[in-house]
Amino acid sequence: MTVATVGVHIVDILARPVEHIPEGQDTVLVDQIRMTAAGSAAGTAVDLVKLGNDVVTMGAIGDDELGGFLLTVLGRHGVDASRLVRRAGEQTAASILPIRPDGGRPSFHVPGANLGVTLADLDAAALRGARAVHLGGMDVTFGLGDPAFFALLDELRASGTIVTMDLLSELPDLLGMARAFLPHVDYVLPNETQAALMAPATEEPRPAGDATVAAAERAARALLAEGPRGVIVTLGAEGSLVVTADGARHVPAIKTEVVDTTGCGDAYCAGFLTGLLHGHDVMTAATWGTAAAARVATGLGSDAGITGLDSTLALLD
Repeated sequence: MTVATVGVHIVDILARPVEHIPEGQDTVLVDQIRMTAAGSAAGTAVDLVKLGNDVVTMGAIGDDELGGFLLTVLGRHGVDASRLVRRAGEQTAASILPIRPDGGRPSFHVPGANLGVTLADLDAAALRGARAVHLGGMDVTFGLGDPAFFALLDELRASGTIVTMDLLSELPDLLGMARAFLPHVDYVLPNETQAALMAPATEEPRPAGDATVAAAERAARALLAEGPRGVIVTLGAEGSLVVTADGARHVPAIKTEVVDTTGCGDAYCAGFLTGLLHGHDVMTAATWGTAAAARVATGLGSDAGITGLDSTLALLD
């Protein structure tokens, strides 16, 4: 396989547009309801396949109906889900997402089997055979914060495997634990809030504009000092910020009509990693991530918008 994704697997149930939650037993009609494969490992895996990569995904799901649905959807998209562990009697992680008219996405979430993933659940041989490994949601897969897993990641990187990491939560305690991964990955891709919370000595990001970019750069530099080759902070409508030892550069967002922001971060990771696997530098890879995120924002769910690599990159013309 070209890429192995490791970590969080979620079933998303989305409805749009939702302007309010009805009182009592009232019913509100919406335009669209979907169920998708999502989460920092599963959602990214789907987008990676759409962008032309061969992908195997690893983690844990329940032996319930949602788990069966997730396996079906991943298989339909072409993701090798044969290494996903099914936990007897546990629930597959799931989220209910009422999508606002502006694309915002409050959520109701149950973490399910994701919380119990350990190194024993992973296929080390398959990881060693991949050109890249994407870690999705290491802040909530507590069992992977294991020195033995860190040693495996170091071994992979020494052999030339690219290791990237994305996060799931915005909870300070969980993000603090995820900092232990920083010396063992090449690139970490937090959003601006996650970056600030992982580097608590920096200022909190402000709502928009240059102040947000400046705050993100301070947080990214603090994270960079802990070991990765680069920190790429996603800034929503402000684009993203790429910080490496060579300096910091801002990548503007691509203007698009936003339907739903669910999965934009996962898509960015998929586009970024695809760019690296095509031999491009970090800045070019960041523009590929930007294009993938813009595509996903045009539809409902984390698998929306992306139909292939060429059509995605056409947004950069």
